[in-house]
This record gives sequence, C-alpha cells and structure tokens, in this order.
Amino acid sequence: MVPVAVIALVIVAALITAVVLLVRNLGSNRECLPVTAEWIDELSVERYRPMMRLLDSSDLEFLRYQPGYSRRMESNLRAQRCQIFSGYLRCLNLDFRRICMALKLLMVQSRQDRPDLASSLLQHQIMFATGMLGLRLRLFLYRWGGCTVDARSLVQVFDVMRLELRGLVPSAISA
Repeated sequence: MVPVAVIALVIVAALITAVVLLVRNLGSNRECLPVTAEWIDELSVERYRPMMRLLDSSDLEFLRYQPGYSRRMESNLRAQRCQIFSGYLRCLNLDFRRICMALKLLMVQSRQDRPDLASSLLQHQIMFATGMLGLRLRLFLYRWGGCTVDARSLVQVFDVMRLELRGLVPSAISA
C-alpha cells in the first residue's frame, strides 16, 4: 500500500509542476519586443530545421557499427545533442513568446475588435506550452535512451502564429 501512495504522490507533484510551468509560460511577458517588419521577416522556420534532425536515431545507429564504439561514446553524443536541442528550444520559445506579444500589441492598438484572433492566440499559446512541456519530458527520456523526440508539431504551431503576425503587419503599418 505504501508504494502505491508514494507513486500517486509523485504523479500528483509532477502534474502540479506541469500546470505551474504551463501557467507561467502563458503569463510571462518579460522580453523586449523588436516589432518591426524586418524583425518579422527574419523569423523563419528555416532556422529550426537543423533541430529536426539533431536527435535522429540514424546517427546513433551509424555510431554503433563503428570500430571502437562504446556506450560511453553514445551517452556523450546524446548529452551533447540534448544540450544543443535545448538551446534551439529556448530560441523557439523566445521567438514564439515575442510573436504572441506582438499580436497582443496589435490587437490592443487595433481600431476593430478581433475576438477570433484573441481566441486563436490563446489556443495556440496553450498548444505551444503543452507541446513544449511534452517535448522537454521526451528530451529528458531521450537523454537516457528512453524514447525519440519530434519537434515538428511545435515548430508548426510557431509557424502558424508567425504567418498570422506577418499577415497583420502590413495592415498595421499602413494604419
């Protein structure tokens, strides 16, 4: 009975932590915003393409068949790749939060209400935050050989909001 209680306590603590992180990510607006047409044009999914292949299992498979292979080599490669991937995640998170803040500023300064944009923004923020949380968990498990990591859905959410912002900027600049 005691192990079940401990497991339940750990699960509840993990869920509470996940909710706190999710709420913190949704409400954090500490970045300075370079909201210019040039800045928006610089935002691109292309800068995150290397991230997509970084944790591909084919590199590890290739390494395993090389002379002198050791588990330590694989562990070191996993650790290095996880560090690099985490850097990409930080940049992606920062870019996404800046896009969201720019969209919020455009909505506040707009002459007409945009409840559709506000709803879409909130939905995509929730999708991104939960996706980021799931990706970080999978990254932790990947580090120890537990699973694979696929960031395409997270980058897709980023791209949808980037395109939304890009579509609004010309009208915002001319207004």
